[in-house]
Amino acid sequence: MSDEIKEVKEEQEARPEDGLFYNWNTIPNWLCFLRIALIPVFSVLFIKGHYLIAAIIMVAAALTDLFDGKIARKFNMVSNLGKALDPIADKLSQMAIVCILLYKFWDVWYFKVLLFMFIAKELLMLGGGALMLAKGLRPAAAEMIGKVSTTVFYISMILIIALGGENAPLVGKWIFKPLPDPVMIVLIVICLILTFAALFSYVPGFFKQVKENQKYLDEEKYYKDQDRS
Repeated sequence: MSDEIKEVKEEQEARPEDGLFYNWNTIPNWLCFLRIALIPVFSVLFIKGHYLIAAIIMVAAALTDLFDGKIARKFNMVSNLGKALDPIADKLSQMAIVCILLYKFWDVWYFKVLLFMFIAKELLMLGGGALMLAKGLRPAAAEMIGKVSTTVFYISMILIIALGGENAPLVGKWIFKPLPDPVMIVLIVICLILTFAALFSYVPGFFKQVKENQKYLDEEKYYKDQDRS
């Protein structure tokens, strides 16, 4: 990449000081909005017993998560709103899916333990993100481990919803058989390990932002004191 193209690209990308809604009207952000809008749709369909349609919509939601980042990077549509909205959309989608699985496997105690752990972690991340926004900080964009975690989560949960139990939508069709409980437990444990690894991957970025924000506040205070003297 030439220096001229690199400079143009850097100018087009949103910077923290540009504000949260600077250059927000982009295709990736609308894909995030769509992913959030699909959450109640596949939740209601699942609860009403339309498992196959719910699974298809869930796959569509997962695809929006796959493509929004690629489009943003390839076409220079990276925005501050997108950086904050993408992980929020992920967490809301994942929490909805986990709640659906709780509804389906409520009578299985070990599923409840694992899934409640997942919900607690997601609530922690959502609360931390809200706290950062309230303090003028912005949640960092997802690291690679976060993207891997999200991909594995969607694949695992779609498998469990489609093949978990005798009444699952794909069981008995073609060559599909119900997933044994140990397999479903292993899938959920893998998702938990990856999701906590993703959680810890945000910690360095959090402390970096806190440090930079404190440095900015200290400099602002210093210049104000200088003006008064």
